[in-house]
Amino acid sequence: MADGKREEAQLPDGSLDRQLEATILALLAARAATSTICPSDAARAVGGDTWRDLMEPARKAARQLVDAGEVEITQGGSVVDPATAKGPIRIRRKR
Repeated sequence: MADGKREEAQLPDGSLDRQLEATILALLAARAATSTICPSDAARAVGGDTWRDLMEPARKAARQLVDAGEVEITQGGSVVDPATAKGPIRIRRKR
């Protein structure tokens, strides 16, 4: 696609991944320790009007933070394996 966010999402240097990871961590830090966020919160913060294009990159960033031991991904309040999670997810600080 020709819009800036799609092109940025495909950059090999990982800058969008790092920006989304940092945004996820900042959003969680600004909330209560027991709170969760949706990947769309990070996508909206980074992508503005084109946030929908960043939903899969935001989910990917969350999975990378799980791998780094920073966060957990939940569905229905239970921790799930990010590799197999389908449908809506939430992100929380690791407990």
